[in-house]
Amino acid sequence: MTRELELRLDHVTLSVADIDAAKAFYVAALAPLGLGIVGEMSARQSGSVAMVGFGIGRKGQLWLAEKGRQHPASHICFRVDNRRAVRDFHAAGLEAGGTDNGAPGIRAAYHPEYYAAFVTDPEGHNIEALSFGPEDGNA
Repeated sequence: MTRELELRLDHVTLSVADIDAAKAFYVAALAPLGLGIVGEMSARQSGSVAMVGFGIGRKGQLWLAEKGRQHPASHICFRVDNRRAVRDFHAAGLEAGGTDNGAPGIRAAYHPEYYAAFVTDPEGHNIEALSFGPEDGNA
């Protein structure tokens, strides 16, 4: 792996108008990527707004905060190990109420091995799953 693929972000927060609807969407859409709910806080607990965090284990990498619909909406990309996870994410996101914003496939203009799919969540955020791995996941 080259250094350009090593950058890590610790976490990102998206503002949403309806935390319960957003939570339901992300539970379904992120499950194929191995992410689940790792924490929730009411507005009273956080001191400001209701929040829900998604990640692996105990660590939240994506947080939703019920601060109102975000304008402009954001784009977030999750890197996964194989192309099947990209396809499963896309299908789950559409099933959960998202809108297709790019079917699974190679985006050669980005990189010759950039296999990705895009789903717009019900709040307008563009969510992407990306794999640089081969079809069978054995890099």
